[in-house]
Amino acid sequence: MKVILSHPTGNANVRAAASGLNDRGILYEFHTAIASFPDTGMDRLGSLRPFSELRKRTFDQALQAHTRMWPWLEMARLFSKKLGFAGLTKHETGLFSVDAVYRAQDRRTASCLKSGLKPNLKGIYAYEDGAVYSFEQAKASGIACLYDLPIGYWRSARKFLELENERRPEWAPTLNILKDSEVKLARKDKEIELADCIFVASSFTADTLRDFPGKLPPVKVIPYGFPPVGAPRDYTFHKEKRPLRLLFVGGLSQRKGIADLFEVADKLGTQVELTVVGKSNSLRCPALDSALAKHRWIPGLSHPDVLKLMRETDVLVFPSLFEGFGLVITEAMSQGTPVITTERTAGPDLIVDGKNGWLIKAGCPEALQHAVERLLAEPEKIEIAGRNAMEAAGLRPWSAYRSELADAVSNFLLTDQENGKDR
Repeated sequence: MKVILSHPTGNANVRAAASGLNDRGILYEFHTAIASFPDTGMDRLGSLRPFSELRKRTFDQALQAHTRMWPWLEMARLFSKKLGFAGLTKHETGLFSVDAVYRAQDRRTASCLKSGLKPNLKGIYAYEDGAVYSFEQAKASGIACLYDLPIGYWRSARKFLELENERRPEWAPTLNILKDSEVKLARKDKEIELADCIFVASSFTADTLRDFPGKLPPVKVIPYGFPPVGAPRDYTFHKEKRPLRLLFVGGLSQRKGIADLFEVADKLGTQVELTVVGKSNSLRCPALDSALAKHRWIPGLSHPDVLKLMRETDVLVFPSLFEGFGLVITEAMSQGTPVITTERTAGPDLIVDGKNGWLIKAGCPEALQHAVERLLAEPEKIEIAGRNAMEAAGLRPWSAYRSELADAVSNFLLTDQENGKDR
């Protein structure tokens, strides 16, 4: 029993999923737009500065024999962004938009399923916004549809973020998630309707699916893994008598609660130093521009440099209002940097409040300020939580996610086959 895994752009969790399925011997093919493997033409091209983005799409060499690529549309998207051709990558409607890339690969995967019988192929594992066409063809071919929802369900997102739009209207330009068309939202619902099983990475994401108006298939929660744990670090805040160093890493959107963080940092003044790492993907937002001008802003860093910066920081603050997981949480914890985050992230699955980090109410700057003020008053808690965070990270490497996902997919396909389900 094998599955096709389909995702056009690839990221840490997709790499882990592909490797886990392949290690278990159940990966039929991996469908993506761009995949770079060591000592290949794509890898050599990525060594050139104008094409360095390609190196971010590096996968385990063991996947090379199973990988099918359709790179041209995604390459056009990447270079259109680099050259500043915003109209070509405009949300949903741009010729080379990320939506166009997802739809194109979805159609190609559907075409592969339609082209003929695939021996021992029992399922397709696809992700939100890139599954509807392949799932429709899978149903016609009697193949199971396994759906990965990396971010919470859209109706739940609108419920939370439309309230936020009313609370902070000046930050509305950053809430791109509210700009999806009705056609796109209908496709999201169709994907869920077609799914035979849904995989999510946090309890919060699973909870958002309660807002789905139809009948839900089984939902399995499998949290992502932690990066390799860093070397032991020093905790110097209370020894050096300096401001508390706060760090935010992520998209510069109020979906991430960044306006709340700016508000708290401004109120605490010279007691804290705030560094913000992230790019703005929104239209011009004067409120964001004004806030960034007051603090240290780094538009982009390589992943190793992000981890290095985390080790130089006292606390990562991630006050997201709607987050499917939040990989920056696990990255910071792996470096011994404790995290303040909300209940609308993977925080409740990863953090024991007060032991290896802190959980606060989303959309509540007062709760965030109180959490930071407690650390200013009791700085020794930072070291205790940081060391506990590192210990927690060591207990769940990415290999745990790979193994658990492969087990869940295998068990589902086996049960599905034993039940003789007629699709």
